[in-house]
Amino acid sequence: MDALYLGDPYMNEFEAELVSVDGREVVLDKTAFYPEGGGQPCDTGTISCGGMTFRVVSVRKNGGIIIHELGEENSAGELKLIIGQRIKGKIDWERRCKLMRMHTAAHLLASLFHSRDGALITGNQLNLERSRIDFSLEGFDREKIDARIAEANGLIQKNLPVKFYWLDREEALKTPELFKLAAGFKHAMEKIRIVEIEGIDRQADGGTHVSSLGEIGKIEFLKAENKGKSNRRVYFTVK
Repeated sequence: MDALYLGDPYMNEFEAELVSVDGREVVLDKTAFYPEGGGQPCDTGTISCGGMTFRVVSVRKNGGIIIHELGEENSAGELKLIIGQRIKGKIDWERRCKLMRMHTAAHLLASLFHSRDGALITGNQLNLERSRIDFSLEGFDREKIDARIAEANGLIQKNLPVKFYWLDREEALKTPELFKLAAGFKHAMEKIRIVEIEGIDRQADGGTHVSSLGEIGKIEFLKAENKGKSNRRVYFTVK
């Protein structure tokens, strides 16, 4: 299956072929819908074919297959009539764009906490209204958090470019700083996608991102929590 969002996160409409239907679960030969994973929520939107439009309410990956779940009002019986035909998919762009901004902001903050404080990511969850990152930090210092967010906003004002590319697994694993998760990189894949904020950060990542830091807007600190001996949770949003 061709995951179109990996090559173009700004793609919000696409055409594909309907491969299979199981109840309200639909598989396409390619898709721009991002499936939930890595702390990033899935895309939502619509699939249209033969004059009918169906809501896509959830997207997940099962092995190498991306499964689109349709709204309860959609009829699987009607869908079976159009298997093999071309469909048009449309992403909820407002949702996708907000999550892209949140995701790139999370990478920027993770990079600064890593480079300045040696912190690794122990958990994360992106959402539309607020997102969080958990860090392996010994000290719980509000001044340190404020300083990192201020530095991130300063870099956002420079509007540095964000790009992605692929590296062979063997080559990527030679560069430990590409992997900022405390749990390590456990995915068995021959090529690893790298997201790079020019001059600031490089991370292995399969999510969607903006193409320049200026698109983030501004990172705002919301709150911080102590989640254990050396686990600090930082909540933020983008405006």
